[in-house]
Amino acid sequence: MARLIINGTPRDIEVDPDTPLLWVIREQIGLTGTKYGCGVAACGACTVHIDGVATRSCVLPVSAVEPDQQITTIEGLSPDSSHPVQQAWLALDVPQCGYCQAGMIMAAAGLLMQNPNPADEDINAEITNICRCGTYNRVRAAIKLAAKSGETTQRG
Repeated sequence: MARLIINGTPRDIEVDPDTPLLWVIREQIGLTGTKYGCGVAACGACTVHIDGVATRSCVLPVSAVEPDQQITTIEGLSPDSSHPVQQAWLALDVPQCGYCQAGMIMAAAGLLMQNPNPADEDINAEITNICRCGTYNRVRAAIKLAAKSGETTQRG
C-alpha cells in the first residue's frame, strides 16, 4: 500500500513498491496526460512535478515518493489550461504531433519555478526532453514568453 498526494488529492494505492510512478499515475489513477516514451528517463514524456521539481516518473519507484510529497501531473498544472506555460504553448503553436508536450510543459513549468527568467543556456541545461518533431525553437520561445508573464513562480 502506498499513500500518494496527486494533484492535491490524497490517494491510497495498492501497488508493488517497485512499480514506477508513471504506471501508478496512468494505470491506477487514470491520469493519462503523463506519457510513456522511453522507460529509461531519457525522453521526458513522463515528466511530473514532485514538490515543484520536474521529475521523470518512468524510472521512479513509487516507494521513493514520501507520503507528504506533492505530485503534480499535467492535469493538475491548472484546471483550465490557464498556466502561463500552457498559454505560451498555445500562443506560439508549439506542438506538432503533441505526444511529448505534456512532459515538455511540465519541464518548462518546473524550470520557471526555479528560475523565473532563464537565459538560453539555462533552458538548454534544464530542458532535456526529446521532441521527435523538433519544435525546440518554439519551446524556447514559449518558455521566454511564459517568463514574461511573471506568474510562473506562483503556480504548478
